Amino acid sequence: TPAGCRMRTLAWLGITSLCLGAAWAVPAKEERRKAEKPKADLALYENLDLDNYDLTLDNYGEILDLSNYEELYDYGDLGPKIEVGTLAPRPKDPAALPDLGATAETPKLPPLTTAGPVHPAPPWATSAPPALPSCRLCLCIGTSVYCDDANLEHIPPLPPETTYLYARFNRIGTIRASDFTGLKKLKRIDLTSNFISWADVDAFRLLPSLQELILPENRLTALPELPRSIVRLDARLNRIPSTGLQPEAFRELKQLQFLHLSDNQLDYIPAPLPESLRSLHLQNNNIQTMHEDTFCDSQDHSQIRRALEDIRLDGNPINLSLFPNAYFCLPRLPTGRFF
Repeated sequence: TPAGCRMRTLAWLGITSLCLGAAWAVPAKEERRKAEKPKADLALYENLDLDNYDLTLDNYGEILDLSNYEELYDYGDLGPKIEVGTLAPRPKDPAALPDLGATAETPKLPPLTTAGPVHPAPPWATSAPPALPSCRLCLCIGTSVYCDDANLEHIPPLPPETTYLYARFNRIGTIRASDFTGLKKLKRIDLTSNFISWADVDAFRLLPSLQELILPENRLTALPELPRSIVRLDARLNRIPSTGLQPEAFRELKQLQFLHLSDNQLDYIPAPLPESLRSLHLQNNNIQTMHEDTFCDSQDHSQIRRALEDIRLDGNPINLSLFPNAYFCLPRLPTGRFF
């Protein structure tokens, strides 16, 4: 009947609407969940222009906002997990444990003592008399005695085996002949920067092994006699005039190689000079003239002095160009004024 057909049609329509409502319910629910996301998350991307995403050094700060970097990513759950290890279980058998009583005993050290000197004394120092002050005021190492900056006013008695003496930067005023008596092995004496104004004539002459005598920065007005063993004499920065040198003072010194007398008050070059001489420093004196035989034998034009290569005459009022015949035997011209 027509009424029955309408009822069936309405029934089918109701069932169809129910099915369609169920089918559209799920997508709508998902849309609502997406719409309910916090607005703060969307606000993080508001500044991103994805239509023109060209990342360069000029727009790096404009495109990417790193101020909220920690909000975008949460690294709290990515921290490394640290497993705490446990000690090995204690063995149940006591025999397996190490026997602490069987360890080696610590060797017993001898008791400390302050009776001995800080520096071991050489063999010759042990036999020296108790009054010997050199190794008390100075430092004795082997056969060398170091008395630098010790406020000394005279040379202290030295051990008989002394080979090298350093007594620089003191207040020594005179050198006596008895200061070095019996020191047959003494090779070097260094008295730099003292107040020495006088030295006895025999203060150094009787030292058979002396090779180096260092006396700069003192107040000497005369040089004592030197032993024939001398190789180096340094008396710079003193007050020695030409009259303070003995006549032909260096003639017999056949081993002399270095003669340094600069910054004194010399009036002439101390000639004759030994053939062994290699270095002659006379700068900053008052030398005004020179003899033709000062360096070369004017009668022997075949003479050649190959050893004498270093002659300093600068700082003197002498004009070296006035003495052309005085240098023909030298391998090198003296340093000084040639005009």
